[in-house]
Amino acid sequence: MSLVRPHGSEKLQPRFVYDSERHHELMHEAESLPSIVISSAAAANAVMLGAGYFNPLHGYMNLADAMSVAETLRTVDGLFWPVPVLNMVEDTSAIEGASRIALRDPNVEGNPVLAIMDVSAIETVTDEQISTMAEHVFGTLDEKHPGVATFKSTGRKLISGSIEVLNFSYFQSDFPDTFRTAVEIRNEFIERGWSKVVAFQTRNPMHRAHEELCKMALEDVDADGVLIHMLLGKLKPGDIPATVRDAAIRKMVELYFPANTVMVTGYGFDMLYAGPREAVLHAVFRQNCGCSHLIVGRDHAGVGDYYGAFDAQTVFDQKVPEGALEIAIYRADHTAYSKKLNKVVMMRDVPDHTKEDFILLSGTKVRELLGDGIAPPPEFSRPEVAQILMDYYQSL
Repeated sequence: MSLVRPHGSEKLQPRFVYDSERHHELMHEAESLPSIVISSAAAANAVMLGAGYFNPLHGYMNLADAMSVAETLRTVDGLFWPVPVLNMVEDTSAIEGASRIALRDPNVEGNPVLAIMDVSAIETVTDEQISTMAEHVFGTLDEKHPGVATFKSTGRKLISGSIEVLNFSYFQSDFPDTFRTAVEIRNEFIERGWSKVVAFQTRNPMHRAHEELCKMALEDVDADGVLIHMLLGKLKPGDIPATVRDAAIRKMVELYFPANTVMVTGYGFDMLYAGPREAVLHAVFRQNCGCSHLIVGRDHAGVGDYYGAFDAQTVFDQKVPEGALEIAIYRADHTAYSKKLNKVVMMRDVPDHTKEDFILLSGTKVRELLGDGIAPPPEFSRPEVAQILMDYYQSL
């Protein structure tokens, strides 16, 4: 058995420059090029392109592709893709007329060069086009939506063209044990002899229900292992920082999973909170990692009440054409601890249960308990995981 193929090509085509001589030449060339500090969202796109996650894209989309992807989930040339991959800035006067430019990192002190770009076009995006894209991608124009607010604030000048990536921003230095490229993840699957792998997406610590969900998927699809793949980039205020989440997840895996069934890794991207569209993006780049399945649960990649509980599952039926992706979706229901059965179950599997038969806690309630130094019940959260989270909340 071999791993699932990357999206859109036979082999991964990461945009990172691995050849050391070429890398050195480009770093030298960058010093003499016109340069621009890009947005955090564009920097995250560069990291994802560099790491092979956004295979087969070679760089940032132009306006025609961006609009086409937003409206139809395909580029002008017909490549299936769920969200525009953009480099939008407010002011391009520093690079006017340049065909080759250096892109500088907004998230690292001194704004080092992140990538070199061949500029194919600089286009002005109208407010109407911004709104059209936001409406399609996020399903709303409400500026209280964190993804919409970020998208509308990054400027109206769209710079398109292919890039060569020279570093992985702060992700490699801040998360050396966790950040991995799609290339590295594929290689490790091969080393471990895994061909069927279930991906679990998270931007939060994992409680009992998440743990059991991974175990259910592992068993149901008869997989070789689970890739717990956490987002390491920018979040909205109030979300738990990546370092704390990383520690909590590793503790859970170490104590509660059989050996060699889980890989804990992370990727360098800023959360879009785009619900269904982001779920499809998650599927694309998990396929590029070599995963055969992606767990999509309740309110996947959602925020607030903008999306229905299972919109991120139905989008695969409604918007993803047959054969567009090779990765399969493992559809999860609400999971909770059943007092009747003394285990975590998917609610759809126990039609005889009433609400009283489950241990249900809201995220707000859990945060309150942890903040007060009270561990949630062990049926909800493993005590060792709760301790890490209590320590964090009490340090605030």
